[in-house]
Amino acid sequence: MNTRENQLKAFDRLLTIMDELREQCPWDKKQTLQSLRHLTIEETYELGDAILENDLQEVKKELGDLLLHIVFYARIGSETNDFDIADVANEICEKLIFRHPHIYSDVVVKDEKDVQRNWELLKLKEGKQSVLEGVPKSLPALVKANRIQDKVAGVGFDWEEPQQVFEKLQEELGELQHEVDENNADKIEAEFGDVLFSMINYARFLKVDPENALERTNKKFIKRFQYLEAKAKGLGKSLSDMTLTEMDVYWNEAKKEG
Repeated sequence: MNTRENQLKAFDRLLTIMDELREQCPWDKKQTLQSLRHLTIEETYELGDAILENDLQEVKKELGDLLLHIVFYARIGSETNDFDIADVANEICEKLIFRHPHIYSDVVVKDEKDVQRNWELLKLKEGKQSVLEGVPKSLPALVKANRIQDKVAGVGFDWEEPQQVFEKLQEELGELQHEVDENNADKIEAEFGDVLFSMINYARFLKVDPENALERTNKKFIKRFQYLEAKAKGLGKSLSDMTLTEMDVYWNEAKKEG
């Protein structure tokens, strides 16, 4: 791997290129924090896909794309004298030192849970009014639910055993079924949300990332459905021409394929 000296040279090279692009490229000149925002979100999802596929070469490329965006934002910030890349780096350094007193001070912790609990309490000392302030409002609902549960668990608001969470999930399923039987659309939606929230909580106790688990299932379904489409095409048929029984034969074949 590269030495620290080579790592710093590479970062300096990126900063130089960013300066040149911002000064000379018509497209780069026009970009703003707002115009880059949706692109950054897209790059983050692409990184997530690469991680899920365990494609380390792709992870490397997508990390580069994200790093470019960070440097780009910092360059824009420097043009208005609000902040530059050094400010960005120093701020996160100071935050990490402050939030790791068990490393940089004399605080003693027993385990990971102590670290997480201290982390959330230290954030409150920084002026936050709630441990949930750090959960972005624009997060997808499934990811947001997972982060909410992580954060409240960090200050001790949590179940003690997985079985308790599973029992709560069963309770929520019963409440959902009751509202389905009552045919109350608004309450069905509310109870369905409670079921999902409980499922995400149970996943946390099983040490399963619910976003990753669902995306694995998405990818598996896509692969099997495309197998089914290919088989139908090979028979000169469209799926709409096939019965469910016919489709089920090829679906089972797809399941055997993986």
